[in-house]
Amino acid sequence: MRKFKRGYTQGVFDMFHVGHLNLINNAKAQCDSLTVGVNADELVKAYKGKVPVVSEDNREKIVANIKAVDHAVIADTLDKTKQLEKYNFDAIFIGDDWKGDPRWEQTVKDLAKQDVEVVFLPRTQGVSSTGMRIVKNDRIDG
Repeated sequence: MRKFKRGYTQGVFDMFHVGHLNLINNAKAQCDSLTVGVNADELVKAYKGKVPVVSEDNREKIVANIKAVDHAVIADTLDKTKQLEKYNFDAIFIGDDWKGDPRWEQTVKDLAKQDVEVVFLPRTQGVSSTGMRIVKNDRIDG
């Protein structure tokens, strides 16, 4: 039996790769229903200072078509308490590379008050959209 009823995870999911797939599949393995927030283009621009390579609509379509995803939504905030109000989850899943990050430590405290568990999942080593972007740019420039 799965530990949680409703799970949530959120990310950019730009240049979708096996690390994204592992995060989603590992999250779904722990909950009955999984909602995945795909960060809006404007949100990514605001906090990362760059525009995703793949548009938010296309990223949402990709994520929505993954077997483990029950609901894909465009996310317009990084505030997980606001996402909790919208999607009513009892667990949120995030890569363990965020463990110890001050924003996530505060999120753990805030969500605990609502009986929501933050589950840090192992990050897939050796793959990232940022790394893929650098390789792509090197190939174009070189």
